[in-house]
Amino acid sequence: MSEFPDDFWWGSAASSTQTEGAAPRSDYFRWEQAGKAPRSRDGNGFARRFREDFELFASYGLTHHRLSIEWARVEPFEGKHDAAAVEHYTEVLEAARKAGIKIWVCLHHFSLPGWFSEDMGGFLDDKARGYYWARHVDWMGETFGDLVFGWKPINEPVAYAGAGWLLGGLPPGKTDPTEFPKALRAIHLANHEAWRLLRSGGKPVSTIMNLSPVYPGVRSRDTTERERAEAIARLFDDVLWTSWIRALRDGVLAVPGLPEEEIPEMAGSFDYIGFSYYNAMTVYADMGVGPYPADAKVGPMGYAPWPEGLGIVLRRLHDELPGRSFLVAECGFGTDDDEWRTSLLRDSIEQVAGALADGIDVRGFFHWTAVDNYEWSHGYDVQFGLFDRDRNPKGSAELAREYATQKRR
Repeated sequence: MSEFPDDFWWGSAASSTQTEGAAPRSDYFRWEQAGKAPRSRDGNGFARRFREDFELFASYGLTHHRLSIEWARVEPFEGKHDAAAVEHYTEVLEAARKAGIKIWVCLHHFSLPGWFSEDMGGFLDDKARGYYWARHVDWMGETFGDLVFGWKPINEPVAYAGAGWLLGGLPPGKTDPTEFPKALRAIHLANHEAWRLLRSGGKPVSTIMNLSPVYPGVRSRDTTERERAEAIARLFDDVLWTSWIRALRDGVLAVPGLPEEEIPEMAGSFDYIGFSYYNAMTVYADMGVGPYPADAKVGPMGYAPWPEGLGIVLRRLHDELPGRSFLVAECGFGTDDDEWRTSLLRDSIEQVAGALADGIDVRGFFHWTAVDNYEWSHGYDVQFGLFDRDRNPKGSAELAREYATQKRR
C-alpha cells in the first residue's frame, strides 16, 4: 500500500437529489412525476441523518465531502428564498464543521428549479444565465461562503449537456444534435461565470469534468470503417477534453459544431482541475459506444471500470495543463460485488499514487459515494457506496480507511 502526503485530501461525493430526493419545485421532480425516471423519494435519508453521516465519514478518515445545495430548495420560486431550507442547509454545514468534515459545495448537479430551466430558458438563454444564474451564485457565496471549504460549481458539464440535449436522459429530454453544442457552450460559460463570482470569497473553486480515454473500435476489416471510427473517436475526444481544456489553457472555447470563441479571461481559471472518472470507452463508426478494454468485466451501469484509465487521465491532464493542480473529484464503482469494488478501489488509488510519484500534482481523491443512494435512471438498483443505506460499512470502506488514515493490515 502506497504512502500519501499528510495533506492529501480523502473524501466522498454526493448530490442533493441522490441523497435527499428530488426537490418538489425542480425540473427533475417533474421528470420523475412524468414517469421518465424512478422516484427518488428521500434519497438515502441524508436530510435526516447528516449528523451521524458526517461523524461516520470522519471516523473513516474521509474528511472532505462534496454535496450539492439544491437551488430548487433554497429558491423554489423566482426571487423567493425558502427560510426553512436555508436554515436546514446551514445546519448541515455547521454539523459538518463540528464533525471535522470540510465541505465542498456544488451548485448544480443535473437538476434545476423549474422556474429557471423551463420558464426562463435555463442556461441556454443568455439573460437567464447572465442574470438569474449569476444572482444565485452570488447569493450562495454570501449565504454559505463562511461555512464551506471550497466550491465545485457545476457537476460534469459534458454529461449534463449530453444527457439533456443529445441522449434525452435528463431534463429537458431532447435528442437534437444541433442543440447539444449550444447546451455545451452554455454550461461551460455558466461554470466559468460561477468561478469568476465565487473566487472573490477566498475559497478554492474546482471543476468537475467527466473524463474518459476514448479509443476507436471496428467490427470488420473494412479500412473505411476504421477511418470513420477514428474520426468519431476524435469528435468524442474533442467534446470531452478539448472543448474546455483549450478554454482553461488558451482562452479559446472550442465546442465542436460551433465557431471557436476567444474568451481570454477563461485562461487560467479555477484553482483546481477536478474531474470524475469511471471508465474508458470504445467508439465505433456508427457512433455506438462500447466498453474498453473490449474484454473487460462490465458492471450493471453498462460500462467496464478500468483503473488504468485513471492514470491515463491524470497524465494527459498533466501534459495538457502544465503547472496545474488536480483533484479526483469523483471515482466510484457501481456493483453489488463489494470484493470487486474493493479491488477496483485499491487499483485506482494506486494509479493516483503512481501519478504522484511521477511528479503530478494530485491533491485529493473523492470516492463516489459514501452511502448507497439513488442513481438516476437506475433508481436504487445499483450500489456505489462504501456504506449501505443502513450505514453498515462494506469491505471497501475498510480499505478506504486504511489509505485515508495510513493504516496497515
